[in-house]
Amino acid sequence: MSPESIEKEVKRRKTFAIIAHPDAGKTTLTEKLLLYGGAIQLAGAVKARKEGKTATSDWMAMEKERGISITSAALQFEYNNSILNLLDTPGHEDFSEDTYRTLMAADTAVMVLDAGKGVEPQTVKLFRVCRDRGIPIITFINKMDRPTKDLYALLDEIEKVLGIKAVPDVWPLGTGFDFKGVYDLREKQLHLFDRTPGGKQKAAFRVSGPNDKSLDEQFDADIVSAFREQIDLVENGIGSVDPNAFLVGRETPVYFGSAVNNFGIELFLNKFLQLAPAPDHIPLRDGNLLDPVHSPFSAFVFKVQANMNKAHRDRIAFLRVCSGVFERGLNVNHNRLDKQVKLSSSFAFFGQDRNTVDLAYPGDIIGLVNPGTFKIGDILSSGTAPMLRALPSFAPELFATISCKDTLQLKSFKKGLDQLAEEGILHLFTSRTIGGGVPIIGAMGKLQFEVFQRRLKDEYAADTNLHVLPYGISRWISVGDRAKVPSNANLVEDMHGNAALLFDTEWDMNYFQKNNEEIDLLANPPYQD
Repeated sequence: MSPESIEKEVKRRKTFAIIAHPDAGKTTLTEKLLLYGGAIQLAGAVKARKEGKTATSDWMAMEKERGISITSAALQFEYNNSILNLLDTPGHEDFSEDTYRTLMAADTAVMVLDAGKGVEPQTVKLFRVCRDRGIPIITFINKMDRPTKDLYALLDEIEKVLGIKAVPDVWPLGTGFDFKGVYDLREKQLHLFDRTPGGKQKAAFRVSGPNDKSLDEQFDADIVSAFREQIDLVENGIGSVDPNAFLVGRETPVYFGSAVNNFGIELFLNKFLQLAPAPDHIPLRDGNLLDPVHSPFSAFVFKVQANMNKAHRDRIAFLRVCSGVFERGLNVNHNRLDKQVKLSSSFAFFGQDRNTVDLAYPGDIIGLVNPGTFKIGDILSSGTAPMLRALPSFAPELFATISCKDTLQLKSFKKGLDQLAEEGILHLFTSRTIGGGVPIIGAMGKLQFEVFQRRLKDEYAADTNLHVLPYGISRWISVGDRAKVPSNANLVEDMHGNAALLFDTEWDMNYFQKNNEEIDLLANPPYQD
């Protein structure tokens, strides 16, 4: 395929993730973007699960029961001649490393804030990951149809808490019950919205100007007067969005709306297409960027998922295409195994649904049936593997032993342990001294333990006992330091053979370090850069 053809496809693509604190409306916004993108005809919001409906992006049993996103789903749809690859990251409180790694496959992040709550702890954590990796961020302030904070205070909070300039690209007419529409500051047009039953279909809207006299006839005089004053303050006091400042992370364009009522969604989607970068800036370890058009095919595995479809009972490795063109049946170099592999069973995903994909371009997310060949962080390439930055790994903060209740289920239990640990949602350790040789799992949050046990039961028919351990901190050590570890230390080994130490508290870790200065305590496994 010619470079011109590849470049045309690259420019059509937008690959993005949505980040938010729980209950900010991330999954609802995802559904509404799909609705306006024409990917679904009727929005099945999470709140409708009592009627037998669930969000398109949520497929795991626990997700459907609780109305939360636990795993990260990949959704592709077309809108206005653009191909959008949407990575739906988990939004629950005890998210896992899966969330962080999924962000590494995105070129843009959409940060959803609750208009009544502002910047919340989860948002801060995910924002920092985006900032560290140079991912530009667009802000959508949701739930404008409910009581909100002062809008200027919200913008100020974004700047103070997150350290990024917040620049409105639209401005709301009214808030709460009086939220009637949004004003496009660039196009100088006011979009007035009509409600649709349950927000299941696209909201109709009328375009007007801020000085349209009919506004005074339709709405309360105080609301219209305040709106006009605010427009003047924003235009003269804050200024307009600078696309270059957005791309380098100095500012975040801000949009207002109500996802549940479809207010402001279509305008937001159109603005997103104008601002979001094409997949042409994959960072390399040396600080340079990978050229997606003129470089050979390359991709990295950012996620491994077992049992997405019970009928298939297979494992799927999710790839982010970085450069060149993927063609089904392509022979590529596997960097970790140092051998060639054939990419034959390839799929594009829409939630749980899968369709065979023959071609894919930079920015696309594809799935490969994984017989154990692919692991998170693997790089596949037609030529020399590009020096992509390593995916993040985090030292777990909660630990528990896990054992099988029924010896007849032991084989399934061990298979489940290996396959689920391979997904990277938690860490699997073994130890000769802790737990009597019973497997130890380490996670970032309590919900991951519950998810792990539930999936072992649902997907592997293995009932388990879990015993929480007192440790709260872990650190890896290098191969050379293993012999220096004192015999009374809590030494464990992860599934890759790396040694790690567990500590009850930060004080215990600091005490150990003070008495063993020759041992380096590592926040990441030693095989990472």
